[in-house]
This record gives sequence, structure tokens and C-alpha cells, in this order.
Amino acid sequence: MPYTRRRFSELALSGLAAALPAAAQIPGQRPPARPDGVTVVNPRTRVPVALMIDDSTCLVNLAHFCIPQFQEVFPERYKQPWRTMPREIPDSFVRKFGEWCLENGVKGKYSIVPNPACVGWMDREVPGWTKRELEDSLNLVRSTIVPNWDIHPEMVTHTWVIDTKTGRPYEERNEKFMENFGWTVGKSADELSDYLSYALKILKNAGLHCEGITTPGGFGGRVLPELSQAVLQTCRDVHGVEIPHYFRHAFLDDRSVVPRVEYASGLDGPDPRCVVSIIGCTNDWFGGWDAVVEGDVDKMVTADLQGGRMQDVIRRGEPAVMYCHWPGIYFNGTESGFNIIKEVTRRLHASHDNLIWMKLSELARYWAAKELTTISAAPGGAEFRAPYACPEFTVQYSHRTAGGAGPTLRAGHEQVRLREVSSPLQLKGPSWARQGDGVVACFDLPKGNSVLEW
Repeated sequence: MPYTRRRFSELALSGLAAALPAAAQIPGQRPPARPDGVTVVNPRTRVPVALMIDDSTCLVNLAHFCIPQFQEVFPERYKQPWRTMPREIPDSFVRKFGEWCLENGVKGKYSIVPNPACVGWMDREVPGWTKRELEDSLNLVRSTIVPNWDIHPEMVTHTWVIDTKTGRPYEERNEKFMENFGWTVGKSADELSDYLSYALKILKNAGLHCEGITTPGGFGGRVLPELSQAVLQTCRDVHGVEIPHYFRHAFLDDRSVVPRVEYASGLDGPDPRCVVSIIGCTNDWFGGWDAVVEGDVDKMVTADLQGGRMQDVIRRGEPAVMYCHWPGIYFNGTESGFNIIKEVTRRLHASHDNLIWMKLSELARYWAAKELTTISAAPGGAEFRAPYACPEFTVQYSHRTAGGAGPTLRAGHEQVRLREVSSPLQLKGPSWARQGDGVVACFDLPKGNSVLEW
């Protein structure tokens, strides 16, 4: 059967993604076994949380413009009243949303579709809006969104596939020539790299730096190894990214949702490589991609603060990454999805004192360092050989290796003394705390060799 956009999402979210044939990605190189009693834990012993926003771009309300294009291929499945939907999501709303997130520390990923539904180009012009309006909108993203959000392309158009040789959509009008559906089936890593590069270059021309990509709908679902390799290559080539990442999966079952570090290589050399798959843990319960049915905050965190998918994942100690769609956040001007974000955030903060909001690039870097850093025993502490630097790297020792004034981090001629704090949740900057019979230490891990010693 042909896979609609919603069908792809249902398969991934219900745990039936195996119905889509694909080989597993390769983890790649890993360091030797670590000493007993030494464990890398969550940053500052806190549980990471994040929000991923899909279908966002400058000015264009993607739902209004993409539904008739989906309808052309699947007329019986896309009957939403798109003509009644606003054609624009105004910058006044972007500013309100961005400023609220800055005030409340909410972080994650924000898509900018480079050529939304073939309406216009983010690096040139968007017919229906002036050139100045587009420039102002891009400046707003840089100043108000970028501080707390990674910017991703969500392929090129989110609808029709673009011929990268001509810059025009292919003439065929079927699901095989839509980004959301069948175009990627059978594509090689090189072919996907060409397409991803096309999208990444548009945003680079528009002055937006990208450390990762988001796949629209079913894009890449049957070529997961090739997709992972293409993200690794193109983000490095186009934007000079050290640790590329991508959002492709969201799981609602019992599978782990920790980031997956893939295709790691060169860990002992000057040019280490890896790519990180960031996994969502919720469905879009904020208002949906088409802004037709309002969301449900209780599915994420119940009113009594005890239940909901986010609470389940947070209690496991795994990164709890929500995802939603920008048209549903604006919700045709009612802002009901935005109100749900506010309430989810309030409930999370009311029920936990151990959360840390992170951008996806921050999550990717932490997990790459967590999994790929070689750790060996050293007198009175541990020695690290890190392919990547990592802020607030946090290590737990199951037994106290020494007493006295606490640990010092040494790297070459540099040394940093860690200050003692009263509890692990007080860790911030170079610091350490006692934890039962052991200790936990937090510090900025430098790339290369370093030693933490008492």
C-alpha cells in the first residue's frame, strides 16, 4: 500500500517501524572497556529535556500550502479545509514564542524549510512577501530563535521533490516524487547527500548555521544506513559541523530513546567522525501538523503530575524529547498549541527539580563524548582520551578514591580545581559532590588527553 505522511508517522510511533524494510545503522568504533566503578552519567546528574519543532519556516504557514499538494496525490486522504487556514504565521508570533522560550529556558530544534511547498526560497525571495519582510523574518530567527534552538532544514520543500540540477520540481505528480513518501526508496548515500546538500546550502546562503537535519514524513525510512551516512557527510561538508545529528525517529513503546551514536571512526586521530540520531519520545500532542484537532497536554504530563509519557521517560533517566509542528503551535491564530507548551513546561518544572533543557546539538555532543571517550584508571582518579570536547561532562565514582580538597583536572600545562558542592543537583561548572560512598564530578572535558585526580 502507498504510505501517506500520517501512515509513516503511525508506523514509527507505534513501534511497527520494522514493517518498513531497512538495515540497521552501524555504531562504528568504540573505546575499550572502562574501569570498574567509573560511569559517565547525565550532564550535572540531570535529565535532559528538549522540544523539536517541525514544519516551521519564515512567514509561510506550511499547512495552508502543502495540503493541496498532498491532496493532488491522495485526494481521499487529505480533505482538511486548507483554504480557511491562514497563509502566514506572522513574525509577531515568532517573537512572542521565542522570547517566552528565552525567559523559561526551553530549548530544542526549530526547522526552517528552505523552499516551503515550492512557495519561495529562504535565500532569495518568497512571492507574496517583500524582500524586506523575508530579511526581517530571518533576522528574527537569528536573534530570538537561534540562541535556544538548533536550525534544521526539513529537506527542500516538504512536498514535491526538487531536481537539484534544475532547481525545479519534477513533472511527475505521484507519491514517488514527494519528499514525504516514496522518493528515497532505493537511493544511495551519495544520492541522498546530493539532496541534503542542496537543502543545507540554501540555509547557509540565508545566514543560518545547521548542525543537523530533520526528515519530513517518511523521508529516508527505508534507507536508514544511507540516510545516516549522508547526514554525516553533508553537515561536515556544507556547514563544517564536528558532530552532525538528525531527527528521524520517535518511539512510544518500551524502546530506549537515548541518542544513538552511529558510524564512529578515527577516535584516536585528528579527525574523529560520528553522527548522532536524536530520538523523540512523544507523538505530536500539541495540535498536529495540520492544526485541525487541538492537542492534549495530559498525554504528556497529567494534571496530577504523576502520569503521561514525559513522566515515564524522565523517571527512566533518559532524555525526554518532545516533538510538535509549527502550524499546530500557532493553530490558526488561536495559539492553542503554544498554550499547551506553556502548560507542559509548567507541569514538568512543578514535578521535577532535576531537569536540564538542551538543544539537539548539545545532546548530540554529550552523547558522543559519553560513548566515545576512552577512560582508564590513574593514581587517585581517572585519565580521559576524548575525541570531542564536552561541557559539563559528568562522571560518577562508585567509591571515593581519595579525600582532601577534592579533584583537579589536568590537561597539558593547564589545571582546574573542582569546588565541592552540597549535592549532585548543585553541580555547575567545575564542581564535585559526595554521593553515598562515592563521588560525582562535573567539568568541561577537553579534547585530547586529560586527568582528573585527587
